[in-house]
Amino acid sequence: MTHHATRTQAVAYLHSRPIDAPDALVDVEIDVPAPGPHDLLVEVRAVSVNPVDVKVRASADPGGTPKVLGFDAAGVVVATGDAVTAFSIGDEVYYAGSIARPGSDAKLQLVDERITGRKPKSLDFAEAAALPLTTITAWETLFDKLRFTTESRGTLLVMAAAGGVGSMVVQLARRLTQLTVIGTASRPESVAWVREMGAQHVVNHHHLREELREVAPGGVDAIFSPFSAGNIETYAEILRPRGEIVAIDEPEGLDLLPLKDKSQTWHWEFMFTRPLVETESTYQRELLDEVARLVDEGVLRTTLTSRMRPLNAETLRAAHRQLESSAGVGKLVLDVS
Repeated sequence: MTHHATRTQAVAYLHSRPIDAPDALVDVEIDVPAPGPHDLLVEVRAVSVNPVDVKVRASADPGGTPKVLGFDAAGVVVATGDAVTAFSIGDEVYYAGSIARPGSDAKLQLVDERITGRKPKSLDFAEAAALPLTTITAWETLFDKLRFTTESRGTLLVMAAAGGVGSMVVQLARRLTQLTVIGTASRPESVAWVREMGAQHVVNHHHLREELREVAPGGVDAIFSPFSAGNIETYAEILRPRGEIVAIDEPEGLDLLPLKDKSQTWHWEFMFTRPLVETESTYQRELLDEVARLVDEGVLRTTLTSRMRPLNAETLRAAHRQLESSAGVGKLVLDVS
């Protein structure tokens, strides 16, 4: 259907500033162009915050032009582009979007139908908004990069297992493979959360070598690494020969030579690769639809641990501040209602 350009309320940033600066995030009104051929115009009902929000805010200065963050949303389709086939007006959807486009911290957002899934029916909008980015990252890590299947055995070490992505790596590995899952956590509430997500063992990352020796004396087969700086030698030691590591961070001057002697493999996982450079791919839509089915069957659960409202600059500043402290477990979601 045709839909003319419209204006929407949003939260944006104009310059890269520390989160406590009054203009770190501001309420703005922005234009939303008409949907492109494969676009959905979504009325956003909930968004979650992710480390990527903080990273982009710190590293990409928009020079005074409002830039909208937010890479996780659940909402309702209110208009569709001419080539859209998978969705209709009124459909409830969830998605992580693309860092190349304005984000979900807005009342209305355009998103490509090929990276959008049907919202799990059993979740409310906030519970659903907690899932897409971390779930896509975890799914691509396990099934794309490490090529695990329902039959896979062996041992997976999940670093920072109480975090947003870690929580989903643990859940997916436990529910959809035969792997033994070891998560790292140090505070009592983090340890409890990682066990709740399904990890058979939890070790303290401050004493990684010693505690791993007890639960996995022969080493581990694979490692998920959201914080890799300073850990490569340890990884090389605790990983079995020909073991594999999947990392999602961007440590400066990373030296991978310690992995050579045991022929160990390093993978990068970046969930925006498909929306940015493999734009025809419907892999992420299929993945999100499959996850929605698994959630509705009770196999997987939301990782939402805290809700804030409304979606405005003040609440979002508080959310970013909380995220930057890195102390939380699970996911923080802003409810538009």
